[in-house]
Amino acid sequence: MSRIYLKMKAQHLHFRLSFRKTRWHCSLNLIAPFGTAHPLLLELYSDWKVGKLSKEELLQLFRFTESYVFRRALCGIPTSSMNKTFATLINRVDKTKYFRSLQAEFLKLTTYRRFPNDTETRQSLIRRDVYNSPRCAYLLERLENFYHPKEPIKATDYTIEHIMPQNLSQDWQIMLGSNCEQIHESYLHTLGNLTLTGYNSELSDRGFIEKKNLKEGGFKSSPLRMNHFLAQQDKWTEVQILERCEELGVGICDVWPFPDGAVLKEFVKSEDKAEKELYDLDHYAPLRGPILEMYKSLEEAVMALNPDVRREFKKLYIAFKQETNFVDVIPQASCLVLSVNVSPETLEDPKGWCRDVTGLGRWGNGDI
Repeated sequence: MSRIYLKMKAQHLHFRLSFRKTRWHCSLNLIAPFGTAHPLLLELYSDWKVGKLSKEELLQLFRFTESYVFRRALCGIPTSSMNKTFATLINRVDKTKYFRSLQAEFLKLTTYRRFPNDTETRQSLIRRDVYNSPRCAYLLERLENFYHPKEPIKATDYTIEHIMPQNLSQDWQIMLGSNCEQIHESYLHTLGNLTLTGYNSELSDRGFIEKKNLKEGGFKSSPLRMNHFLAQQDKWTEVQILERCEELGVGICDVWPFPDGAVLKEFVKSEDKAEKELYDLDHYAPLRGPILEMYKSLEEAVMALNPDVRREFKKLYIAFKQETNFVDVIPQASCLVLSVNVSPETLEDPKGWCRDVTGLGRWGNGDI
């Protein structure tokens, strides 16, 4: 039996969703402050009330919404765009195929609005400072309870423990090896090096083997699922931290799931699909020999500017974009013409390579 609880209070929308005899619960008020998710959640709730969604579909869509917000937080993606994203997302949904259509709309979000996939989420956790995040305790609690939902724990009953301590003793320096300072700096506050314990003061800065075998409060005697991996280790180095990060990262992707990628094919516009299938580098006749090599060097440099940059092959030019095109490449027989989307007054061009084409017809976007 499931329960749905909806309450408006100040600027926070509180959704309390809980399942009996299941692994999942959701508490969106913890991760959706300032009302960013309100438009979407309220419409979903309203449509469920009139029968457009089943209870199971509603709860799963709430879950994807929570996952979208939380994964982005874990990946350090700026939240400035979420107000607009949530305000407009529901307007693009095909309500005759409600459940699958909303998943597809989540998957269509790109660049800084994207829904981080499993690979991005796990990789972002390798070196991310999780400890100093306000969501750290919530993250560890949800991870732990996913594995035993009928016997939930509260993070408030525990403290967050650094397995490799904040102060390195000589024993720890020896265990970590010659790169101990670099390892300590890189992984101290990361997910792989954090756990929950009720014995923080007892564990303190002890060596790893002591922490593991301590009769009262050691990792070996801990009832917490997240400490099972620790109990099986004979040392704690960069290798073990990365292995545990990967293990917990898989758990995170189970707790906060990614939409079904198969639904995207149902909702991609035919013209978009045709364009993607029509064009590739071979489509552009001038891209041969030295011009092709020059283009490849340019592409590598532009794509390296930011992980959000993406490339699209258009009929007459190649677009590089984030929210919109910022530079388009028009291949010609003896050169590459770049159409740069920047205002002329802000351009720095000490070599005088650029010209203002405002108001003139041209391929690509931008006035330079």
